[in-house]
Amino acid sequence: MRGLLELTRPGNVAAAGVLTFTGAFVADGLLAPAAIVAAVAATMFATAAGNAVNDYFDREIDRINRPDRPIPRGAVSARGALWFSVALFAGAVVSAAVLPVTAIAIAVVNLVALLAYTELFKGLPGVGNVVVAYLTGSTFLFGAAAVGGAFETTVLVLFALSAMATFTREVTKDVEDVAGDREEGLRTLPIVVGERRSLALGVAVLAVAVAASVVPFVVGGFGVVYLALVLPADGVMLWGAARAFADPSAGQTRLKQGMFLATAAFIAGRITASGGVPA
Repeated sequence: MRGLLELTRPGNVAAAGVLTFTGAFVADGLLAPAAIVAAVAATMFATAAGNAVNDYFDREIDRINRPDRPIPRGAVSARGALWFSVALFAGAVVSAAVLPVTAIAIAVVNLVALLAYTELFKGLPGVGNVVVAYLTGSTFLFGAAAVGGAFETTVLVLFALSAMATFTREVTKDVEDVAGDREEGLRTLPIVVGERRSLALGVAVLAVAVAASVVPFVVGGFGVVYLALVLPADGVMLWGAARAFADPSAGQTRLKQGMFLATAAFIAGRITASGGVPA
């Protein structure tokens, strides 16, 4: 059971749930609690399923890059991991089925992308990074769609900021995993164009995200509280991107921390913009 739990990467699952909640909250406050619960559940099931099936497909690469993961170390069989992911995907489908059509459409696209990622996209230079970036950012769109909210400026900025920061973090992870990926014949961005060029591209993409983060303040939707929180988050993410040149592992950790600080900034911005938490 411990091995199965590890397959899901509980921290990532919880994080994905928080992002979906944030998208719903920014779009509609707490006016549709049942829809929010269903959307968060669908996201958490889908994220857990995606992580489990990714470990199934990556089991040979992980013997080099991540020998401590459940399948390489023998805690879970490859077949057990596959069936576990099927059960989790079923949970995601059931949870999403009660949501509005737009949310269901996003869920379908995301589930297909999750299934196709390792076999079709991961080994293509930059494409796998873009897919993961979209999937992470789309949790905000999914949360907003789940409560029937429009994709207003703040939600779109959330999507863009998260997607671009995730792209940078994924490139950094690929730099960290170059040895195993090369052994498996994958053509990731660092292998094709070089590690430093890949990291430089990640910094450039993140810079665009940082610039976009001030849009909710500039257009008048969120106030100074939001700005006071999002600017330090931007700083942490930029610091992480720069740190990745010397230490990719530490760099991606800082990027993840900055992303969550930015998420908190959006929640605080929504609360202060509405004069309190809508209920």
